[in-house]
Amino acid sequence: MVTAAALILSIAAGPAMGRVPRLMPPLDLFAGKPKLRGTVRHVAIPLPRPRPAEAPKAEEPEAAEKPSAGEPGKTAKPAPPQPSACRLALTEEIAIAPSVPDIKGPGGCGGEDLVRLEAVVLPDKRKVAVKPSAILRCKMATAIADWIRSDIVPIAAKLGSQLSDLDNFDSYECRGRNRVAGAQLSEHGRANALDVRAFKLSNGKSIYLTDRTVAREVRESVLHAACARFSTVLGPGSDWYHEDHIHLDVSERRNNYRICQWNVWDPLPQTAPLLPAERPVEAPPREVAVKSDAAQKPEAAKSDEEEAEEEKPAPAKPKRPTKKRR
Repeated sequence: MVTAAALILSIAAGPAMGRVPRLMPPLDLFAGKPKLRGTVRHVAIPLPRPRPAEAPKAEEPEAAEKPSAGEPGKTAKPAPPQPSACRLALTEEIAIAPSVPDIKGPGGCGGEDLVRLEAVVLPDKRKVAVKPSAILRCKMATAIADWIRSDIVPIAAKLGSQLSDLDNFDSYECRGRNRVAGAQLSEHGRANALDVRAFKLSNGKSIYLTDRTVAREVRESVLHAACARFSTVLGPGSDWYHEDHIHLDVSERRNNYRICQWNVWDPLPQTAPLLPAERPVEAPPREVAVKSDAAQKPEAAKSDEEEAEEEKPAPAKPKRPTKKRR
């Protein structure tokens, strides 16, 4: 702005002063900045050599790492775990036992490879319902199914009827042994045990395993079959916790140690004796204790005055003064 104004003033005053104005050099707007000189050269970038034919092929990423179709940037879900050999063997021809998710409870409760045993399928396609359904490990459910199919059905047939239901008293429950607080974890807490109370027949009758009115032969047959298949059998006589049901489990112990504690009590008598039996005639006489001379002497008769004196009430004792409490 200042330079332009000075230039205009000099031009205007030049003719008047008789001088020819001298123009200033043009203003360089790019002063102080470096100027590019020379020519630009194009340099060729070297490319990698081709891959030899004998080189091994690069490994492709696993299918789980590949993005799923239609969802770029997202990995595919991992494949579900393969069923166990027990699960493959426990088919619908043996039992209605759908798989359930693994349970991970507090204190070590729960388990893997679990099923919900709803019914046992017999060879003739009939079903023995488990009421209510039992949550068990597959190994335990298989043992129950084999026990019913091979042992309990023939026992029911000897009674002239067919097996229809199994009375499930308890299956999976996260608790200590015998529901005692602080006790060791029960096999029920591992889904590895079943408490059986009775079997129901198609004619409406029920076989209660701890009922002493049930024939002893029937209860002993169930006992021998259970102890041959399960590693633990607890019933009446083991402790007072198992007086009204039978506990079964397949717990694994050292040296294949097994426990079978079930006392099959004799049936109760039909009629209880009301009176003691008569004493036989040939029985020796009972010995009678001999009384002493003092006890044998009769007491002397008391006079009327002595009797009246005894009937008088005893004089009342004077009351002691009570002290006031502070």
